[in-house]
Amino acid sequence: MRPLEELIRPNIRALQPYSTARDEYAGGEISTWLDANESPYDNGVNRYPDPHQRQLKHLVSRLKGVREGQIFLGNGSDEAIDLAYRIFCTPGRDNAVSIAPTYGMYRVAADTNDVEMREVALDTDFALRPDALLAAADERTKLLWLCSPNNPTGNRFPTVEIEHLLRAFPGMVILDEAYIDFASEPGFLGRLDEFPNLIILQTLSKAWGMAGLRLGMAFAAEPVAELFARVKYPYNINGPTQAEVIRRLTRPVDDQIAEVRRERERVARALAECRAIERVYPSDANFLLARTPAPDALYEALIEAGVIVRNRSRVRGCAGCLRITIGRPEENDRLLRTVQNFRP
Repeated sequence: MRPLEELIRPNIRALQPYSTARDEYAGGEISTWLDANESPYDNGVNRYPDPHQRQLKHLVSRLKGVREGQIFLGNGSDEAIDLAYRIFCTPGRDNAVSIAPTYGMYRVAADTNDVEMREVALDTDFALRPDALLAAADERTKLLWLCSPNNPTGNRFPTVEIEHLLRAFPGMVILDEAYIDFASEPGFLGRLDEFPNLIILQTLSKAWGMAGLRLGMAFAAEPVAELFARVKYPYNINGPTQAEVIRRLTRPVDDQIAEVRRERERVARALAECRAIERVYPSDANFLLARTPAPDALYEALIEAGVIVRNRSRVRGCAGCLRITIGRPEENDRLLRTVQNFRP
């Protein structure tokens, strides 16, 4: 890895972050708040939220087994994705490397920030090509994007291949583990201290069922996490969201995750027996990628039956494929009946 100072944009190195009213006192028992031009009439949301999300980070730290200083909390993972470009990539000059197909926001955020995105196609059966990813990089490549388990393919990449990229790539490796709760093996969070150039993205939207609350998590070495905190908007996580996430994190979701895994295997077996399906790809996520000779017609048939899936047939490498999220058993049954009865 190149020295962190060489990877950071010069203006970000020099940035003086915005100081909120609550940053400027050293603590103490405050009962009268006359510092932030807020309304003094208590209605539950009249005060600004904690800009550092201290209580929530304390809970996430215990839940994930990381230090609080290694945590960045954002408005969904998309905020952390955007900030990675803003911190490390000079617009119109630097570039990033990514696998393809993968989550589309990596490219959208690159285009928004005027950063060249170099996509490297996955190999047969969506296998990772570490050497091809490294070959695509040059001295201006600051970021390498990996999603494992990958979206939309569902497969998890071998640990040894990710290790190789972490050791060989001189910039920052962003490993998106949004679906790791559904995988058969653990991710890299327990190895964060081993790789100073590793940024891990996780989310509460999938396994934890909080998509409507829009809270994403990034984990990195303390100096990197501090950069995210420096560049973010001051109050990026509102107070009601912080309070509701804290409340919900005390409720275990192990049973729900286990049911999704069981249903994933059941739906995969049933789809593989359908005449309309050519192949169901292995998945470590909460969805399946299925290839059909008539993706548009099957998609429309599902819509007519009141079932919506994601048509990925126009995504690079996913010709003929539909991405199917695993729902409750009765929802999966409705999907399967429609597919089983489909005739192009």
